[in-house]
Amino acid sequence: MREVAVIGIGQTRVEEHWDKSLREIAGEAIFLAQQECGLEHADSLFIGNMMSGSANRQQHLGSYIADWIGMRFTEGYHIESACSSGAAAFRSAVMAVASGSVDSAIAVGVEKMTDSPGAEITTQLATAADADWEADMGLSFVAINALIMQRYLHEYHWTKDDFAGFSINAHANGAKNPYARFQEPISKASYQKAPMIADPINLMDASPMGDGAAAAIVVPVEMIHRQKGHKLIKVAASTAATDTIAAHARLRPIWLSAAEKSVKQAYAQAGISPSDIGVFELHDAFTIMAALSLEACGFVEPGQGPKMAIEEQICPKGRVPIATRGGLKARGHPVGATGMYQIVEVVQQLRGEAGETQVERPVYGMAQNIGGSGSNIITHILRAE
Repeated sequence: MREVAVIGIGQTRVEEHWDKSLREIAGEAIFLAQQECGLEHADSLFIGNMMSGSANRQQHLGSYIADWIGMRFTEGYHIESACSSGAAAFRSAVMAVASGSVDSAIAVGVEKMTDSPGAEITTQLATAADADWEADMGLSFVAINALIMQRYLHEYHWTKDDFAGFSINAHANGAKNPYARFQEPISKASYQKAPMIADPINLMDASPMGDGAAAAIVVPVEMIHRQKGHKLIKVAASTAATDTIAAHARLRPIWLSAAEKSVKQAYAQAGISPSDIGVFELHDAFTIMAALSLEACGFVEPGQGPKMAIEEQICPKGRVPIATRGGLKARGHPVGATGMYQIVEVVQQLRGEAGETQVERPVYGMAQNIGGSGSNIITHILRAE
């Protein structure tokens, strides 16, 4: 297998793009990535997206996007893996290049959610759960995560307010990211006053939907002409694992077994340990998922995730910086695009381009994208040289 590197990145701001179509948003991110590295044409195109068929009445995105960006006749594929569709597209691009099948590939994650009524989006999000035993029983995706959080609070004796630090950190960082949907910090008081959605999850525990796209271009390391002073960003690991689609079917519903499996494989591929990770862009769709991810990835003992937020270990200057550009909570969660935003943000950190939220140890960065309530988890580790 060949070593693979990221040579170009691009992203749009997450917001309500009423004046742009799905393909225009995706094309904008791709064009920015192309401009950055000077690549006019790629051998392959992988599009991560969850709900274009329902929210936009458009499937067949491989051809749809390839035609729009002027790459007609390039092979193109629509990759769907629920909320982890973006990372699945990136992993597909990495594997295609690493295998020697192609010499260049574009991965883009895109989602346009605001064209559809909120109730329809809620229904579509629930398709990432078990249709027979969760969705048909009336469980929304928020409700499933609320049940997980309730169990966590019961078993480990935390209070709901102990999770405030995750949201506070995300919004503080998002306020310094021009691509984030929310540009204002929040306080613990505003967290406590937020309206309840599904007890114990309130509005400040949950990430917002939105429209957006992020893209990255990957090529073999051997084909890159190094420029003095320019950091080379290699893909040190790419792994994935699945678990039961229904949360209640797991032996331990408050443990992300797929995250544990994929991250252990990623650490082994990269030849590192958790202590080497300088930045971790995790999937904080809900604050409970931030805590569970930190635990499953070996940064803290089981049941101790909230402690890291309380002690501010997750801030840009902390031991394990997370959500450094706002995370899903403040940057926004355009579902199929989220995994690619994470990749773009890790690349920014490793290059030293993260502005006021720049971390202090930009050598290894990790991105972990969660599909469903923990049923399909994809982990990538990038390395700066």
